[in-house]
Amino acid sequence: MQPEKGNPECKIDDPEVCRAFLEAGVVAGDTVLIHGSLSSMGWVQRGAASVFDGVLSAASPGGTVAMPTLWYNGTEERNFPEQFDVRNSPAWNGALAEGMRKDPNSFRSQHFSHAVSALGRRAEELTRDSGVTGLAPSPWSETAFAAASPWQRLYEWNALYAFIGVDFSVCTMKHYIESRLVSRLLSLLPTEEERLAKRKELTKDCNRKGFWPYLAGAPIEELLNEHSLLKKTKLGSATLRVVRTRPLVEVLGQDLWQNPGKWFKEEFLAWRESILR
Repeated sequence: MQPEKGNPECKIDDPEVCRAFLEAGVVAGDTVLIHGSLSSMGWVQRGAASVFDGVLSAASPGGTVAMPTLWYNGTEERNFPEQFDVRNSPAWNGALAEGMRKDPNSFRSQHFSHAVSALGRRAEELTRDSGVTGLAPSPWSETAFAAASPWQRLYEWNALYAFIGVDFSVCTMKHYIESRLVSRLLSLLPTEEERLAKRKELTKDCNRKGFWPYLAGAPIEELLNEHSLLKKTKLGSATLRVVRTRPLVEVLGQDLWQNPGKWFKEEFLAWRESILR
């Protein structure tokens, strides 16, 4: 999606960010994961730093703020995972993400396509040892959403997932949910040989071959509204959407399992049926 167009007459400072996130449901010690557009809020006095410091104030004491800082985008200059440098490779997903990555106090996870950067009390814990254990299927690598990854921890910690001036079309957590679904289906096969064979039919390692159960953002938001899980407020001129990660993963995962025809294309539905029959 295109981010919401900001109104430059809206002046945003740290206390305004803090107020909006408290209204959205942040509590002391929270971990807050953000997707967002800096310009959508209006004129932010200290740029990205005002957003991060405002969120940390809302989550104090002991809060953490995190953002995906995504490097790989499939372009010629960013098409080789081995070229990713956790310290220096820029994020392509906006000024807020780059602000987080460049902050001298931030930590960043080691993953070429789905790195997360974080500030605050649990920042190092969130980002360390990414992909070391518990490999999980994804189109990019088996480490992106591993058991040892920020995405698994964000689910376990029931983080507050915030979207500033953007919607669920940029929801990176949906790929973690896709991975869980594929893992669940593969686990139904009786032998490791069968599981490996079926996994090979799906996209892997950024290869264009195969297919994957990619999720669209709009139906996710509709489902969350149906279950009264999504809260909306304003942050300057931007819409601030928030949902907790655990109900997002569990409610969406259940609907994917029970109503696959609502979500997936025929190719994946046939692959799923070949396992379940």
